[in-house]
Amino acid sequence: MRWNLTDLYQSFDDPTLENDFNKLKQLLNELVEESSAEISQPKEYLEQTIRDLQELRRLSSRLGSFFSLTQSVESDHKGAADGLNRLRAFAGEQAIIDTRFKLFLKDLDLEALAKESALIKEHLFFLKELQTKANRLLSEKEEILLAKLRNTGSVAFSTLQGDIMSNLLIDVDLEGETKTLPLPAVRNLAYSGDPATRKAGFEAEIAAYPRIEKSSAAALNAIKGEVITVAEMIGFESPLEETIEDSRMDQQTLDALMEAIEAYLPHFRRYLKRKAEILGYDKGLPFYELFAPVGKSQLTYSYPEAMEFIIDTFKKVSPRLSDYVQLAYDKDWLDIEPRAGKRGGAFCSNLHVIGQSRIMSNFNGSFSNMTTLAHELGHGYHGLNLKDESILNAGYPMPIAETASIFNESLIVQEALKDVSADDALAILEDSISGANQVITDIYSRYLFETDLFEKRKTRTLQADELKEMMLEAQKKAYGDGLDPEILHPYMWINKPHYYSAGRSFYNFPYAFGLLMANGFIARYQAEGEAFMPKYDEFLRLTGQMSIPDVAATMGIDVRDSAFFKQSLEVIKGQIDEFIERTEELVQGDKND
Repeated sequence: MRWNLTDLYQSFDDPTLENDFNKLKQLLNELVEESSAEISQPKEYLEQTIRDLQELRRLSSRLGSFFSLTQSVESDHKGAADGLNRLRAFAGEQAIIDTRFKLFLKDLDLEALAKESALIKEHLFFLKELQTKANRLLSEKEEILLAKLRNTGSVAFSTLQGDIMSNLLIDVDLEGETKTLPLPAVRNLAYSGDPATRKAGFEAEIAAYPRIEKSSAAALNAIKGEVITVAEMIGFESPLEETIEDSRMDQQTLDALMEAIEAYLPHFRRYLKRKAEILGYDKGLPFYELFAPVGKSQLTYSYPEAMEFIIDTFKKVSPRLSDYVQLAYDKDWLDIEPRAGKRGGAFCSNLHVIGQSRIMSNFNGSFSNMTTLAHELGHGYHGLNLKDESILNAGYPMPIAETASIFNESLIVQEALKDVSADDALAILEDSISGANQVITDIYSRYLFETDLFEKRKTRTLQADELKEMMLEAQKKAYGDGLDPEILHPYMWINKPHYYSAGRSFYNFPYAFGLLMANGFIARYQAEGEAFMPKYDEFLRLTGQMSIPDVAATMGIDVRDSAFFKQSLEVIKGQIDEFIERTEELVQGDKND
């Protein structure tokens, strides 16, 4: 139930690790020196720099992944913290190389050079992106200073927040006994079949946050303040504009997505009100009941059972997909055990340098947790399709990042609905809608909150009480009368780690984009069968080398038109309609009782 990182390095005493550090330092020094010399042969210099940047990315990625993955499951690991600090010390050299290379590219005719060089042609999209960014460069001294200051600014505060959250232990009263649990384990109580347990977990969680609200607010203010300052300095009107550009999309695409979401929020509120009725609430659903199981089913899975179900499901769709999951399971690429010192939530880290991935989650045996495993393995499969590409062409934007993961989730739900009892089918259907509600409604609330946060942070520091009020207001706007307005979650700004990453502003709408893109792909798969999968794999491969509108167009999708997103949301509306119909008798029975 814990991952194996030895394919990166055998241990922190592995001599290869120190050797890679030395290689990295030497390469950085060489590139700094070469970038200051006069360039007489642009094509040859560009080709050599591409090769050097590939090696630089491989070394820094291997080292950084080993340290960050270790720290994510052992927050107090001194070797991991020291290693990350050593890497951050190279920020100045990295900034010099990056700045000078962009300036070199600024006025080059890349199209002409690409006709003369296969290597340049292969990396043309990557180079053009850097060329665009060259127009937003500060001076070399400012870029270097900024890179170094980040280590004592946003990076330091992000690390602090991660440590605080990983080490937050919470006392919960369960069945007359007080248990001390880490935050991820407490949040997992929301999936319990026992309403008293769900409520106790929520109340204990909320009661614990005041212990860290001031430090969390300080970290959030520092990080968002830095993001605003830097965005303004490099010519963006707002952090959102910067995020849109970094996401390789455009405002028209985001507007189309938001238009569709806002149009369909009433349907999600219908679902929430029906769930509230089923569970016996008349003022909307209390926040702590969002993940409450519905019906008599108590679907649970051991870790081996969950992985077997996932592998068997994917085998019917794509042997290549199922083989990847089997390999990840056999080789211990997953860390799924909740424990003290381990961060909450779930993520996948694609390790292009070794052609593998690592998946972290906090598995509790619920059906929802099984779909989370499938979700993260979707990220890993995305990485598999980029494995043979240049490491410089393996980075894809955040909105596309969620497509393969949610595609996987949908496959699991569809398979689980086959050949099950009516009670189990209702539970699976409700769990699927619940997940979509998180990705559409809750994500929308987080988008509203972060928009408000950036606007207010422009002029002042925000205290914890104001942040709580802002979060409550965002939840009320998104959920409407679907939730009980007296029982919301004012501390979600502490709970979500994405808020504390300077490089991941607005890491909310990408989930909604991915869900709706995946829904479109599921419909295509259902229509085309196995013939769809090679096209899907090719789409994933191209995501590192095209903008979102362009890569979507390869599949015949216009993401600038809200009609596409509405069509995908119509699928979820259909599930909600079915849920309302299936539970009508259940609600009437409760009223008669």
